[in-house]
Amino acid sequence: MILVTGATGNTGSALVKELRAIGAGPLRGLTRDAMRVVFPEGVEAVEGDLARAASLKPALDGVRSLFLVSRVGADAEILDAARQAGVDHVVLVSSITVLTHPHLGPAEENLAVERLLKDSGMAWTILRPTQFASNALWWAEAIRAHEAVRLPYADIGLPTIHPADIASVARVALTGPGHRGQTYALTGPERITARQQVAAIARTLGREVPLAEISRVEAHRDMAAFMGDEAADAVLDVTGGDANDELLMVRDTVSRVVGAPARTFRQWAEEHTAAFR
Repeated sequence: MILVTGATGNTGSALVKELRAIGAGPLRGLTRDAMRVVFPEGVEAVEGDLARAASLKPALDGVRSLFLVSRVGADAEILDAARQAGVDHVVLVSSITVLTHPHLGPAEENLAVERLLKDSGMAWTILRPTQFASNALWWAEAIRAHEAVRLPYADIGLPTIHPADIASVARVALTGPGHRGQTYALTGPERITARQQVAAIARTLGREVPLAEISRVEAHRDMAAFMGDEAADAVLDVTGGDANDELLMVRDTVSRVVGAPARTFRQWAEEHTAAFR
């Protein structure tokens, strides 16, 4: 039995579909409200809240493999509940910032979860993706309103990853041999700047999408209002303010593990045009 947490999210929903498509066996998707979720036929919807590890006990019953995204819930308690339930293997989504920006608070927190998993006694596979293509959804409201997308570091190119590629690597790690005890840094197939991302969205919409480049100070003010000062600084560092060589590196991990080319940002934009209309 495989349990996918975050099963309605960008990565989790793609993983559920992939696992079901290959007939991976008994499969559960975790959600806060099972009555409102429609999973592919044959996928059991189970309720639970990652913030309350005790609520996961029924969902973990009989589970041998777990897909978990770091820092969404009470990770230490979740991992302990998984171990007690008899989970054998955990695929954890961490962050490439553990490698590229270990001094940042969120990276330190991700590393702490990785260590908890490695010390748990369960088998593990750790995925460290770079910036998600789906972060462009932050711009959706402005684009729908035909307003300018306000961005700092508009011409810094990062190897942005399609969340479905994270799901594909997770699927292989959950179902194939040779991935236990492995840590995979994951990127997209090419660097792409924020300006190029906006242009790709504009092409899918068939209209102009204005972009206004702003200072870090302005961006920090906007972001800190909903994520706090430390998180805003961390995001700004890893989206251009401190773009070191490790962060900028394009890696072939997805194609090596999955056996298929990594998806481009343009593909992601074409698949999500409706979100920007």
